[in-house]
Amino acid sequence: MMADLKGAVNPILLAEEDLRRGIELLFFAYRDFTGEADRRLAELGLGRAHHRAIYFIGRNPGLTVSELLAVLKITKQSLSRVLQELMAENYVMQNPGTTDRRQRRLSLTPRGEALERQLTEGQRRRLASAYAQAGADAVASFHKVLLHVIDDADRPRLPEDEASRRPGTEGALKTAASPLRLAR
Repeated sequence: MMADLKGAVNPILLAEEDLRRGIELLFFAYRDFTGEADRRLAELGLGRAHHRAIYFIGRNPGLTVSELLAVLKITKQSLSRVLQELMAENYVMQNPGTTDRRQRRLSLTPRGEALERQLTEGQRRRLASAYAQAGADAVASFHKVLLHVIDDADRPRLPEDEASRRPGTEGALKTAASPLRLAR
């Protein structure tokens, strides 16, 4: 019996369309995921770089400036501007390291913690709703896909598994220099 080649799907074309669909979904998802936080940040005269800094400092109290640079992959000048603005507005404070006084350890002030919670809450709600609609298997697959979108060199910065994020355990957001704590 001869195979019906006319009805067969070309896997290369299907893969290309799947890739295009994934790209579009990521663009729209990112736009909507960041939209609420972007509007609040704009009201405060802040932007996404401020949000990312606030988020990672909040997740990793005591993070050094060099560790934050490695995570954000922005220039020292850009980070310096962002941190100066956040410190001037009393969202972030910096203290010298306990063993190396040259280190600048960053943490959120109570005002910064409140802003971080406010900015993250809408994103948490959006993800929780999407996760609930998609189901547990889809969540695990989504995490796996995102993990493989991230550059190879940055994957070790993330917790190794979901158990590391449960309350009472410490995750390991790592930099080349040292492991970082994941709070909450």
